[in-house]
Amino acid sequence: MDETTGTRPRPGSVLCGLGVCLPRREVGNGEMGARLGVTDDWIAKRTGIRRRRVAAPGVSTGDLAAAAGRRALEAASVTEVQAVVLATTTPDHVVPGTAPWVAARLGMDGVAAFDVNSGCSGFIYGLAVAHGLISAGVAGHVLLISADTITRVADPDDAQTAPLFGDGAGAVVLRPGTPGESGALGPFDLGSDGANGGVVHVPGGGGRDRAERHAAPGPDPFLTMSGRELFRHAVQRMVASSRRAAEQAGWALSEIDAVAPHQANERISADVARRLGVPGQRVLSDIADVGNTAAASIPLVLHHAVHAGTLKPGMRLLLTSFGGGLAWASTTLTWPDVPVLDPAPEPAPAAGITSP
Repeated sequence: MDETTGTRPRPGSVLCGLGVCLPRREVGNGEMGARLGVTDDWIAKRTGIRRRRVAAPGVSTGDLAAAAGRRALEAASVTEVQAVVLATTTPDHVVPGTAPWVAARLGMDGVAAFDVNSGCSGFIYGLAVAHGLISAGVAGHVLLISADTITRVADPDDAQTAPLFGDGAGAVVLRPGTPGESGALGPFDLGSDGANGGVVHVPGGGGRDRAERHAAPGPDPFLTMSGRELFRHAVQRMVASSRRAAEQAGWALSEIDAVAPHQANERISADVARRLGVPGQRVLSDIADVGNTAAASIPLVLHHAVHAGTLKPGMRLLLTSFGGGLAWASTTLTWPDVPVLDPAPEPAPAAGITSP
């Protein structure tokens, strides 16, 4: 009880489980480059990517999300949650949201379940939402899943964008706890710039597309990016957001043991680290093996780092991201001592939403 206000302090939210799922199929730069008329080195030098995973035909974002969510629950030894939050830019349907289907797939009918679309910043936005549910007493345990089959909206004939993306899913379980304990999420820094949303977007498929089709053909259904503008915005926003998150946590940048940036591009991550004064060896990366997996990238790189031995319990960790919206987000935590299981195998396609 707070003696000054007479109120009980709000609980913190603590990460207690992590799970991921990656598609089986691996597409290397040689295969990708041969189709696009570029070389392996051309792709690698511009992006840091050597290979990426691509979901099998019929496997949806929801399928990958359910597999990753189940793995996270297993790691946390949790069988029930009060909310399922799915961060994705590639939902199974425009309507309904994918999270309720994922919750049902996990045997959690009746729980709160909804999607969050904040582009590649979806995981940290989702953490903030989950933290709010726990802090407000709306939910005890929350399952946050970040999943994207982003290769489905990448133009397969565009050498500037197609090599960037891979599919995957990552999930965490959060529980109530004490702010400041190992695994507790720190302060959040969130922001957006909708006036520049056209820097990265998919023009077709939404309500505006449908509203304008009576006057003109539907716009391109593939993702478009303004590369140089995206690079500039990403670096500036991630650096500023990271500084604010660290400052709110009371951490000096020199005290941060590891930075987990959204895996957009190896050069973006390197530039962010340089401007923050963080040595390159403290920057977590798995982009060479999985590419840019959109909202799934941060939980995937955390999983990779734990298995590689570069992320250990007690390390001070900064998470930072930037994506479509434009939207950016950062937070901090001390990495907890939690079991991290092997990646879940890609599931077989499951029956989706059907009409009554």
